[in-house]
Amino acid sequence: MATQGYALFETSIGHCGIAWNERGVACLHLPEREAATTRARLLKRLAADTEHDTEPGPATRDAIRAIRELLEGQPHDLQQIELDMQDVPEFARKVYRASRLILPGATQTYGELARRIGSPGAARAVGHALGQNPFAIIVPCHRVLAAGGGIGGFSARGGVRTKWRMLEIERAITAGEQLPLGL
Repeated sequence: MATQGYALFETSIGHCGIAWNERGVACLHLPEREAATTRARLLKRLAADTEHDTEPGPATRDAIRAIRELLEGQPHDLQQIELDMQDVPEFARKVYRASRLILPGATQTYGELARRIGSPGAARAVGHALGQNPFAIIVPCHRVLAAGGGIGGFSARGGVRTKWRMLEIERAITAGEQLPLGL
């Protein structure tokens, strides 16, 4: 993945990292408690030639502002943020595009999303694509749940607890609602 730069930024739930190039956001790393952890994990995903923080341009600054506001509870859908999906497989692109249509405060199941992209029966493949999502939050994989009301998986720090917290912030679940047993 070719990048022009990356930056770290603080949100209400931790430090995020964002990388961009001339086509748009190339990667977004979900919040970590420590900025150093975010930087290390973001740099693992980026090309070796991206070694320093860079001042983001206007589009990236707007993206950072919108992400911060979303994580503070403001209902931004982030659909206006341009993504560089050049290296993303076509099936995953379909999943990511459809996921971006799920608005804050709403959820869908993996099966519903599979049907939406014209691949009924591909719920597991949808889940796999979302598990590889390099644009988490912008591509709101946290809004996709398992069938029967289950929370499903989440690959960010904190796992499903982080997913649950993000759904609380967006008011997709009732604040204070208990995580299902065993999580």
